[in-house]
Amino acid sequence: MRHGIVLFTSDRGITPAELATAAEERGFDTFYVPEHTHIPVRRDALHPTGGTELPDDRYLRTLDPWVTLGTCAAVTSRIGLSTAVALPVESDPITLAKSIATLDHLSGGRVSLGVGFGWNTDELADHGIPGDRKRTALKEYLEAMRALWTEEEAAYDGEFVAFGPSWAYPKPPQGRIPTIVGAGGGPKTLRWIACNAEGWMSTPTESGIGDKVKALQDEWESAGRAGKPEVRVLVAKKPTPEDLAEWSVADELIWGVPDTEPAGVLTYLDKLAGRLGLAA
Repeated sequence: MRHGIVLFTSDRGITPAELATAAEERGFDTFYVPEHTHIPVRRDALHPTGGTELPDDRYLRTLDPWVTLGTCAAVTSRIGLSTAVALPVESDPITLAKSIATLDHLSGGRVSLGVGFGWNTDELADHGIPGDRKRTALKEYLEAMRALWTEEEAAYDGEFVAFGPSWAYPKPPQGRIPTIVGAGGGPKTLRWIACNAEGWMSTPTESGIGDKVKALQDEWESAGRAGKPEVRVLVAKKPTPEDLAEWSVADELIWGVPDTEPAGVLTYLDKLAGRLGLAA
């Protein structure tokens, strides 16, 4: 099983580049960062925990994920670079496809794309995405970006994305960049993933992982997909032996690290790597 780490980036604490370097040296497989372009002061959308207040002011201070991962790519050579999660529909899809392809090109094909539908519908609305159309918008964005990444003359005509035949380079070394959807594993979402993505990333409080992975595999087969979906589990607590047994169906566990001063983060990372038996 692979092991990744996710840093809730902000303009405080350890820099992502320093942590990505340390994670690579300690044998971790993937480095993840989140995305929020902004947080409207007045919100109707509840946080996924169900509260009206944000649990952490880092939501207000989140770094741009693609600039952030670019700094990490420049100081590492092996570790995968990803998002947990990015919100593609909050960017121009043509420009975003270029940014991600450039990152994949310059990093030597190390990028995967963790995406979300977006819980903060007020944030989405400021980008012109109605909350009740966010799944359609994400589907179109992913289809359009894949066309730009893989086709010599790409074009797309949808409700939220439209452009005529165009050249777009660089092409990602991987071709189709793996796209993993981070969301609660309900039937609707698992069906959507089977049709539109390469895999599923659980939420930090997800339960019943084994049953949901089985349901995803059934949807995958029903959609006529070859192989099997990628499964990544976000870990937000000290796991019990029962948790670890249930998570054995995953391809990767993603461990959260504290956003504190560098010495404390690196000490935590050392202890985590030791518990996991990782080696550089």
